[in-house]
Amino acid sequence: MFDTAPFRSSLMSVEPAWIDYNGHLNMAYYNVLFDRCADEIYDQLGFGPDYQQSGYTTYTAEFHVCYVRELHVHDNVNVTMQLVDMDEKRFHTYQEIIHEDGWLAATAEAMALHIDQSGPRVAPMPPHILSRMTALYDAHKTLPRPERVGRQIGIKR
Repeated sequence: MFDTAPFRSSLMSVEPAWIDYNGHLNMAYYNVLFDRCADEIYDQLGFGPDYQQSGYTTYTAEFHVCYVRELHVHDNVNVTMQLVDMDEKRFHTYQEIIHEDGWLAATAEAMALHIDQSGPRVAPMPPHILSRMTALYDAHKTLPRPERVGRQIGIKR
């Protein structure tokens, strides 16, 4: 179902409305690019738009972004996603925004929770979703752990 390479999104373009007064991509829109990649793979995992009707959904509990290099209007990018770890209720992902010329623009790490909306509360994924997540994890766990996973923010003294 999934190959061993990190998932790679379709090609996306930086939109003019996303440019800030410094002339580059506003920080909020890096998150839009990361989220659009997640939407693409979520469809394959069964978390698509109709999943909420099942009474379940996912929430992002934590999200860390590192801005590596500026993006500008009309830059074309792909976003990758690697499933770093998971259990029946949570999953840890790592993403990269890659410019079409091959350079790294930004990275992100997320911890997502599977949610029973009746609480809302964290709950196990149903078997059909868990089997897809496990297949993705099995494909990705053989990949090298990205160097930027687990970064901490702080001032070193």
